Amino acid sequence: MGACRVLIVGGGPAGSACAWELRQSGCDVIIIDKRVFPRDKICGGWITPAVLDDLHIDAGEYAQGRVLQPITGFRTSCMGGPEIQTDYTAPVSYGIRRFEFDHFLLQRSGARLLEGIPLTSLERSEAVWIVNGELCAEVLIGAGGHFCPVARFLGANARQEIAVSAQETEFEMNSRQQAGCVIRPEIPELYFCPDMKGYGWCFRKGNFLNVGIGRLDPHSFPHHVAAFLEFLKRSGKIKFPLPGAKMPGHAYLLFDHTHRKLADDGVLLVGDAAGLAYSQSGEGIRPAIESGLLAARAIVEAKGTYTCQRLAAYQQALRARFGPPQKNWTTRLGQHLPAALLQCAARVLLANGCLSRRVVLDRWFLHREDAPLCSSASA
Repeated sequence: MGACRVLIVGGGPAGSACAWELRQSGCDVIIIDKRVFPRDKICGGWITPAVLDDLHIDAGEYAQGRVLQPITGFRTSCMGGPEIQTDYTAPVSYGIRRFEFDHFLLQRSGARLLEGIPLTSLERSEAVWIVNGELCAEVLIGAGGHFCPVARFLGANARQEIAVSAQETEFEMNSRQQAGCVIRPEIPELYFCPDMKGYGWCFRKGNFLNVGIGRLDPHSFPHHVAAFLEFLKRSGKIKFPLPGAKMPGHAYLLFDHTHRKLADDGVLLVGDAAGLAYSQSGEGIRPAIESGLLAARAIVEAKGTYTCQRLAAYQQALRARFGPPQKNWTTRLGQHLPAALLQCAARVLLANGCLSRRVVLDRWFLHREDAPLCSSASA
């Protein structure tokens, strides 16, 4: 039976970051994933400089042979309303392709990799976990996304949770398509739904284009997808048909809406398995990576005693970093305001350059007030 100190189920950014941090402490780690990397992963795909800082990634080195699109501004609007362009003096984010980024993180993690192997069985035997009847580990990390089997083992039922529904596509444009795309690579565009329950986006990463929409409203989602695609056609943002009959879909939890059990004896959940996407933007890469790093630190600090009580430091660190799970002010406001008044407030917010910059971009999307974890660790 193969044995290790920590077994991570899922090789995405959360699992790779956790493994990388654990390997810095000399911990023996195995990552198991049902897919073989590099694998396709549709995602808007932008990361802030804080992500590079926390993972000690040199932007220049990463960009060699990979997409790393500097973002120096955004165009924001209430869909169909006036657009506000916000410019920054330096890159505030970078566009990446998950196909490349996830593979890079997995390879540099230093963990032993078991790719193309799904988790088929999981049992707890005394103080160890036994996976697929062959792998033995003292600690198990669930990093397998929204439908993570480890999360299910801890009682999560994704079918009964309130999740964001998203559909998006990413493809490399040919010369004709490039000429028919008015989106500037350094200026992604965000188009908010009038009820503020979701938004669409167009994001150009060099010759690659990512188009998508996400909403916290599954029942009316197909209608809003159709309306968004019609808006793009009518506005002339993209002057050619999107490839494929349908944009691929996926789902994820927002931190303000998650009630999953995140820790137990010898087990932790990280990333989308823990439901840690930012509540206002739905962005999940930075919180996934930070949760992986925090989980690794909690394991190291447990010093070989991996009881739920000793691993409680992880949940405490999450609360300190992201705050207690509770509905954000925009959700609470939306529950009490009439729809017409909420739409009016949304238009005012998105039509004001100062508010768009300070609230929508700096706070909701970029989290510029949150220093990298590496800063707090060294303080």
